[in-house]
Amino acid sequence: MNPSPARSHGADFSLAGQVGLVTGAASGIGQAIAWAMAAAGADVACLDRDGDSLAATVEGIRGLGRTALPLECDVTSEDALGAAVATVESDLGELSLAVNSAGIANAAPAENLPREQWQRLYDVNVTGVFLSCQAQARVMLPRRRGAIVNVASMSGTIANRGLTQVHYNSAKAAVAHLTKSLAVEWADRGIRVNAISPGYTATPMNRRPEVADQARRFAADTPLARMAEPSEIAGPTVFLLSSAASFCTGVDLLVDGGFCCW
Repeated sequence: MNPSPARSHGADFSLAGQVGLVTGAASGIGQAIAWAMAAAGADVACLDRDGDSLAATVEGIRGLGRTALPLECDVTSEDALGAAVATVESDLGELSLAVNSAGIANAAPAENLPREQWQRLYDVNVTGVFLSCQAQARVMLPRRRGAIVNVASMSGTIANRGLTQVHYNSAKAAVAHLTKSLAVEWADRGIRVNAISPGYTATPMNRRPEVADQARRFAADTPLARMAEPSEIAGPTVFLLSSAASFCTGVDLLVDGGFCCW
């Protein structure tokens, strides 16, 4: 049987007619991803800890002619995530796309890192991603249709020079392997699960005047000689969500300007 021309010679990057959900959508990479999903045709539920902080994200989505649903949600709460997914399904329709971008970052020397600081970061960056995937899959699995992308980091592949963040690095490595594990568990049930691992990105955190010298060093250490714009992380994410990536699951896609090639 010959392959169809559409499958052989084209790829569908559109998300038209689908409903998506983005955690950590208030700013930075999560916001850029929510906008990119809307630009590709999806209606998007935007989740963040502070619902009021989602105004700009929602305005951008609506400006693209798509429907936005702002939801206040703590990703460390299984009940809150379940309720959020139920609201998405009742207000927007069947959830088929999800991006888990919520996360926190901080630094401390390993020998002085308080247990509470370690645990809080793992609660948000690892357990929060797992609970998000779980809530999303519970509605996707019965329909045997869905694509999930988890935001990891190149810090899960390398140890960043000059940064004391053993908890952050190890948590992002956990997200990448969690993604692979879920991908193989759900592969025969219609859900693809992939990860995106950004390099240094010009988010609001990295644009603060007090970290200007550090940001210049990040750019100098990257082969492309600059940090990424959040929109440059959003494009590869939309690819992984789309049917153009229909044979991709369990991928940890590095989007790092060549950093990990050094």
